[in-house]
Amino acid sequence: MMAMFRSFVSATQLRQHHHQHQLQSEATAAVPGESIESQFSCPICLEVYHKPVSIASCTHTFCGECLQPCLQVTSPLCPLCRMPFDPKKVDKSSNVEKQLSSNKAPCRGCSKKVTLVKMRSHITSCTKVQEQMANCPKFVPVVPTSQPIPSNIPNRSTFVCPYCGARNLDQQELVKHSMENHRNDANKVVCPICSAMPWGDPSYKSSNFMQHLLHRHKFSYDTFVDYSIDEEAALQAALALSLAEN
Repeated sequence: MMAMFRSFVSATQLRQHHHQHQLQSEATAAVPGESIESQFSCPICLEVYHKPVSIASCTHTFCGECLQPCLQVTSPLCPLCRMPFDPKKVDKSSNVEKQLSSNKAPCRGCSKKVTLVKMRSHITSCTKVQEQMANCPKFVPVVPTSQPIPSNIPNRSTFVCPYCGARNLDQQELVKHSMENHRNDANKVVCPICSAMPWGDPSYKSSNFMQHLLHRHKFSYDTFVDYSIDEEAALQAALALSLAEN
């Protein structure tokens, strides 16, 4: 009887090991029809991985900076599959880093082939990409709202340039203004968009503000975030919406 039990446990462990190995292989496998760049893009910022890390339990990979907010909550969930995970079991993804160094992809602006590990820095300085961003249509709500704006909440609609103090810049204008006037400024500054958010740290200075703007502020938080509810309520609302869609 004991021998049968041991055999069953061994078989179960073998299946689990095989399943985990399969998940890891799928995480880095090429998908037909997808570009090389999209195959190595973070699911959160949608840009090529920067200092990629992987969650041990589900093997999903993200940029280290993108996953950081999840590691600061008591019971983190994977942003992709929503499975609970141990924040102590998040490791640097050496396999993905190796592939970023060995694969090339064309720049979305100038079409020059660039090693994936250098793609982010190239895009930051590519004039063609900046022209494309400058010509993007400005976000306009589908339906105007008649709801009055409370006077006791922080201004999250317009921002002040952290370099020169230019005022009344919306998110898209701040990105354009910074790229046109401060691209070569190496000073570390506080992101005015992040610091205005409920979770923002007004003392945190971004080491590369230009890259931060391009990769973290492509959409308006107002479109997706309900500032009136706390984190747990927001999570429950997101789960309910996900179940409704399925």
